[in-house]
Parts: sequence; C-alpha cells; structure tokens
Amino acid sequence: QVPLVESGGGLVQAGGSLSLSCTSSLPRLSNYAVGWFRQEPEKARYFVAAVARTDDSTYYLESVKGRFTLSRDVDKDMVYLHMNALKSEDTAVYFCAAGPFASMDSRDYDYWGQGTQVTVSS
Repeated sequence: QVPLVESGGGLVQAGGSLSLSCTSSLPRLSNYAVGWFRQEPEKARYFVAAVARTDDSTYYLESVKGRFTLSRDVDKDMVYLHMNALKSEDTAVYFCAAGPFASMDSRDYDYWGQGTQVTVSS
C-alpha cells in the first residue's frame, strides 16, 4: 500500500492555476505534518511547502510565496497545494510527505507518495 497518494497534476499554461491533493492510508493525515516537495528531471527533490502538525503553521519556498497555498481539509482528511500564477520553472513531479513536524529536509518525513507530474508550458 502506498501511504500517500498525490493527484491533480497535469498540463497547464504559464500563468494558470492547478490544485494538487494528498490523500493518505494513514489513520489520520491531520495528525501529521505534511510537506510538499518537487523534483525536476535528473535533480534531487527539494522543499516546496509544509504545514505543521500542531498549529497548522505553513512554510514555503521563497520562490512560491504568494503563489502557492497549502491547506488542510480536516473533514476529508486531505491536504492541498493550490498553485497560482504558475511558471515554467514550477514544472516538476510533486510529492507529498507526512512526518512528525514540518521541515524543509526530506529526511524528516516518514511517509511519501509516488508523485504527480505538473507541467507548465512556457
């Protein structure tokens, strides 16, 4: 079983919007900090955004601040990454991850999804 599953990826024109969702086979995703990471071809995954487990504080990569919004839906036990004003530089496979605390370090997360492709045309 894949612990986390991302969905919502696709092809979008630069300047457009796209929303990704993260669902989980874990008992309650809301009990975990959730991070979003992305990986460009032949490059390592790196931090994009995260939400804390306790107080829902959010953190963002500087280049996505003001454009991306991470949110939780407790009733649906899902986490979203709303992406606006997309740029070609945002093209990547996006992963969600769950762990004990919000972190920019992928090693701090215990559970991962397999990723969803986001392609932004220039």
